[in-house]
Amino acid sequence: MRVRRLIAAASVAAIGVLSVAGCGNASPDVAAYVGDTRYSLDRVDDIYDDAQSRFTEAVRQEAQQAGQTPTPEQLRADVTRQDVVDLLVSIELGNRVAQAQGVQVTDDVSPEQLAGQLRIPPTAEYAKLWTRWLNLSTSLGAQLPPAQLSDDSVMAVYRAIAKTGAIPTGLGVAEVRQAFGEGTFVRQASALSTALTEEADKVGTTVNPRFRPVGVPSVVSTGQSLVFYSLPYIDAAGPVTDISSPRPAAGDSAPVAP
Repeated sequence: MRVRRLIAAASVAAIGVLSVAGCGNASPDVAAYVGDTRYSLDRVDDIYDDAQSRFTEAVRQEAQQAGQTPTPEQLRADVTRQDVVDLLVSIELGNRVAQAQGVQVTDDVSPEQLAGQLRIPPTAEYAKLWTRWLNLSTSLGAQLPPAQLSDDSVMAVYRAIAKTGAIPTGLGVAEVRQAFGEGTFVRQASALSTALTEEADKVGTTVNPRFRPVGVPSVVSTGQSLVFYSLPYIDAAGPVTDISSPRPAAGDSAPVAP
C-alpha cells in the first residue's frame, strides 16, 4: 500500500513552538501568529466543527444502514482544537522551510487514503490538512541529515506514542531503545524539529496560551495500522539537535526508516 510505504519513510515529525521572543502580536481572538500569518480562533473553530459534523453524519449513516443507534460518545470524533492548531502552525512553518530550501513537496498521499485511518471523512478540511502536513513533512524529512539518537529524543517520542495507548507505558530507556531498533524515525523527528523550531524563531511565532505548548502532528506505522499522536514542545534541553537545515535536493538520499 502506497500510504504505508510513505509512512515508513516519514515515520514521525517533531516541532517545539511555545512563544518566540520578538513577536509583539497578541490578541485574545487569535490562536497563533507565524510571522505575518494569523490564525484566528474562528478559523480553528470552523475546522474543528466541520470535522465533528462530517464525522457525526458519517457515523449516523453507517449506523442507520446497520439498524443501530449510535451513542453520543460514538458520534464524537477524536479531534480537538489543539490538534487543529498543531496542524496549522506546523504546515505554515514547514512551507516556509521548504520554500527557503527549495524542497519540492510531493503529493503521494490523498485525503481518501488517510480517511480510514483518521476516521474522518476525506471531505473534511481536517483530513485535507493532515494530508498536506504528511506530504510536506515527508518531503522535508527526506532532505534532512539524521540527528543524534539521544536518550532524551528516544524517550520523548516514546512517551508521546505511549500516551495514545499504542505501546505500553513504564518502559525504561534500554527497553525503549531495543523496541525502536535503529531509531531512524526518532533521528528524523529530531532533525525536523530543529529545522522548524529555528524557522519559528526566525519569523517570530506567538501562540495563544490556550494552545501552548504546540505539538507537531505525528504518525507512525505499527505495520498494521497508523498511530496518530502529538509530540509536545521540546526545548533546547530536549531532543532538539544542532542539525537544522535540509540538504540541497539534488544528489542527496533520504534516511532509511526501519
